[in-house]
Amino acid sequence: MVDKQADLFPPQSWTGIDDVVIVGGGLAGLFCALKLAPRPVTIVAAAPIGKGASSAWAQAGIAAAVSPGDTVEKHVADTIAAGAGIVDEKIARLMASEAGDRILDLLEYGVPFDRDLEGKLQTSREAAHSENRVVRVKGDMAGRAIMEALVTAVKNTPSIRLMEGYVAEEITTSGRFATGLIARPEGGKSPKRILFPARAIVMAAGGIGHLYEITTNPKEARGGGIGMAARAGAMLADPEFVQFHPTAINLGKDPAPLATEALRGEGCTLLNSAGERFMLKIDPNGELAARDIVARGIFAEVMSGRGAFLDCRTAVGAHFKDEFPTVFGYCQEAGIDPEKDLIPVVPAAHYFMGGILTDSDGRSTLDGLWACGEVTSTGAHGANRLASNSLLEAVVFAGRIANNISGLLPDSRTNPWKDKTGQNEDAETDGDDAAMKKLRSVMSAKIGVVRTGEGMREAVIEIDALERTNRSHRFANTLVTAKMIAIAALTREESRGGHYRSDFPDEKPEWQHRTFLDLVKAEAQIAEITGREKPLVSTQ
Repeated sequence: MVDKQADLFPPQSWTGIDDVVIVGGGLAGLFCALKLAPRPVTIVAAAPIGKGASSAWAQAGIAAAVSPGDTVEKHVADTIAAGAGIVDEKIARLMASEAGDRILDLLEYGVPFDRDLEGKLQTSREAAHSENRVVRVKGDMAGRAIMEALVTAVKNTPSIRLMEGYVAEEITTSGRFATGLIARPEGGKSPKRILFPARAIVMAAGGIGHLYEITTNPKEARGGGIGMAARAGAMLADPEFVQFHPTAINLGKDPAPLATEALRGEGCTLLNSAGERFMLKIDPNGELAARDIVARGIFAEVMSGRGAFLDCRTAVGAHFKDEFPTVFGYCQEAGIDPEKDLIPVVPAAHYFMGGILTDSDGRSTLDGLWACGEVTSTGAHGANRLASNSLLEAVVFAGRIANNISGLLPDSRTNPWKDKTGQNEDAETDGDDAAMKKLRSVMSAKIGVVRTGEGMREAVIEIDALERTNRSHRFANTLVTAKMIAIAALTREESRGGHYRSDFPDEKPEWQHRTFLDLVKAEAQIAEITGREKPLVSTQ
């Protein structure tokens, strides 16, 4: 329930119409803005660009078939195999085919990818990849290095206006057309709401990790962009598929620091407190099994009380500090010496395969609304993302959106922005209130690594109860995303990829297809479960 009269001021509009408004300051949003230059673009971001984005924390790198012996076809085959039967092969092939060109773009923007002694791009191998194809920066610093380079490029591009500390709340529509964006300044704390009328809106607001108690994502990744699009009438796809990274470092931090998968690629093993290498009993690939299998293996050890630990002492040992400086720093802060000590690990919500349904050019089912990055479901990942395909997907489809907008709206205004007063490097969004903490608890307990029909029905009822007392536009978007995940997961009566149900533990051939869900359909199912008659969150 959102009481729109509770706002002290009606939305105030900027003078004129923005050419393109991009929501989100992560990799997808920044790359799209740069590709649109010199077209005038406004980036609306809840946090300073680069700081509220999961992209900056990505440790592994970008998958691309650029090494000798590797091919696009091999990359596509690995992507399809990881996706558990529901990858859109055409989309996967398009993504893999454009990978090399997007790597060159990033090099031009100043990203210092690792090179060998001959100056060629250095690649590494990760779980479920058949070849060395992950392009990295200093072992585990790819995300940070990419974001630093793009942030610098954006700030040096006069056609890009930054509005930092503006929390997007609503997409305005006219029929089937998106016409603008309403955002609240001061990190969402202001009573004022600002309307940005726009010719084109690009949603790049990130994923949903912060819906869970243990996550590797920043607090801004709470599903707001997905919920906003659903409320405006856009179709979602595959919302039941949430990927849990197996090896978040279990230090009680929020977000949880990540022990990159590349460590297991280097030969590090998983042990329980009894010293057993438990993954070998679960899968012949051991620690290099698909992420969902490793996550459930670790989850079982943690729930049993034995705990799970990453053993890097032999495989990396004295080279740890030089090869994986980010993880080494996390361990040092916790008083762990990974050259001598075991690293406690736990599964954490990491990546969302679901999101806003888009086509090959990033267009949603709502005219005037494009989307890219983790906020989308392009079909490239299927039920389980292949490692290091996420950053690749972000840049490939961000670039395609820029081309599509330029083709559809060629008559752009090209005057640089004179007003950049929205830049605010100190912008800070609110932390979790009691309702958000309750939601995270419900999602983790009942729609997490292991799910049951009974638990998910209970989750739907509890989410519905939260909606009854909610008066926040921002939280309304988060609640919509949570219930879309719950309904899709409850409907899919099988286990596949990132979706695992202990009451339906096997894959079923009849479920080898994607899920398409809009808010109207979800609300009808919620009404059956809760017994209420009308939706509490309106669609626009």
